[in-house]
Amino acid sequence: MLTAFAAYLKACKATAQRESGGTNRDRQALTKQQASLVIDASRAALLIIDVQKAIDAAYHAADGARNNPGAESNIARLLSIWRGNERPIIHIRHDSIFPASAFRPGQEGNQFKDEVAPRPGEKIFPKRTNSAFIGTDLERYLRDAGLETLVVTGVSTNNSVEATVRMSGNLGFRTYLVEDACFTFGRRDFSGRLRTAEEVHAMSLGNLHGEYCTVINTAALLAN
Repeated sequence: MLTAFAAYLKACKATAQRESGGTNRDRQALTKQQASLVIDASRAALLIIDVQKAIDAAYHAADGARNNPGAESNIARLLSIWRGNERPIIHIRHDSIFPASAFRPGQEGNQFKDEVAPRPGEKIFPKRTNSAFIGTDLERYLRDAGLETLVVTGVSTNNSVEATVRMSGNLGFRTYLVEDACFTFGRRDFSGRLRTAEEVHAMSLGNLHGEYCTVINTAALLAN
């Protein structure tokens, strides 16, 4: 499964790179191939998970730097489209209960990053665990609003993003994870081997794609 997904991810990245300088045929092929991945984006909620200033705290990168340095910019691009089309936007804020956490309320780290900060009227759900569905009214809000499709972005790929996507898929929501609008950090695996952020990210996406969600990229989503 991971091998097939890795090939898919490589193709997505290659076509995204061509988007700025490729031929018209390349762009048309990208649109035709990937537009079918998204179901009625006009009725999809954009879910932004834990994109708070705390994610820049040094301890997150203790085992290795993050990947996807453009993730926040991609989220901001999606936010602009969703706002311009008056589509539903949901922000998840992690309110840690641990004293040493940079996400703990009352600190600057608990604040949203400026480029993705909520605007008045946009929904905010605070959470205390990794999944945005645990201990929150997120599911009830989605059901009451008749929202069946989620487009997920945020941090960290293998933590709150993966936990939320798994629950979203299990709860029956059509779930799309934007791979270049989320990121993680290097870390050691169970045997102690150091894994890069890109390896951790790719493994997490491989766990999710085709079972709990469909993984796409920003270019494919905006082409829909």
